[in-house]
Amino acid sequence: MAIEKTIPKAVAVYCASTLGKKPAYRSAAASLGSAIARAKRGLVYGGGIKGIMGVVASAVLEGGGSVTGIVPFAIAIAGGEGKVCAPGVEEVLRQSSGRVEMIVVNSMADRKTEMAKRVDGFFGLPGGFGTLDEILEVITWTQIGFHSKPIILLNVLSYFEPLRQLIRQGIEEGFIPADNESFVIFVNGPDAHSEHENFDWGTAGLAALASWDSAAAKPLYVWKEMGVGN
Repeated sequence: MAIEKTIPKAVAVYCASTLGKKPAYRSAAASLGSAIARAKRGLVYGGGIKGIMGVVASAVLEGGGSVTGIVPFAIAIAGGEGKVCAPGVEEVLRQSSGRVEMIVVNSMADRKTEMAKRVDGFFGLPGGFGTLDEILEVITWTQIGFHSKPIILLNVLSYFEPLRQLIRQGIEEGFIPADNESFVIFVNGPDAHSEHENFDWGTAGLAALASWDSAAAKPLYVWKEMGVGN
C-alpha cells in the first residue's frame, strides 16, 4: 500500500471540525489557508465546512486557490462534521463552489489513503481525536515506508507540546528510534503566546515544508506493489 503518487503541490491539512476556545487557533487556520493559496498549492482536507476545517478551506478559496474534500459516506449522509461555522465561511464556500471538489469514500481508512495519495506534504493544526489519529497515522506511514513526505505541525499555543514530549519519551524508553524524531517538524511560533494570534503561521509552515529532506526519513521497510518499487 505505498502512497507516493501525488498531485503536484497539493497539501493535506488535518484539523478540527470545532473552532476551539481561543482565537489564535482560528487565526492560524486562516493564515495557513491564505499561504497555501499564495503558494498556488491545492488544499486536500476532510471536507467539512464547520470548525477549523471550514476556516482553512474558506481562506484558500478567498485567496484564489482550489479545495478537495474527502468525506466518508456515513459522515456525508449525516450532514457533515461539526456544529458551528466561523462567520462568513458558508458564504465563501457557496460562492466558490466551482473551485471545490468533494469526493465521497466508503470509510475513514479510505479517506486517509485518498488524502495521502493526492498531496506532497501534510499539515496538522490543533484538533481532537480524529486530528490526532490522522497525524499519528501518517507519522507511522513514514516510519514503515509507505511515503517519505513532510509532516508539519503548527504548534499554536504549544498545543502539540505533549505530543513532542511523548515522542521524546518513546525514544528515551527505547520504543522509537532516535532518528525518527525528525519525521515530524514542529513550528513553534513566537515564545510569547500573546503573539500567536497575529503570527504568520502559514508562511512559517510552508518554509518548514520546503526545508524537509526526504533522505532523512529512514523507513523500516521498502514496500512494493505488483513488483514495482517506490
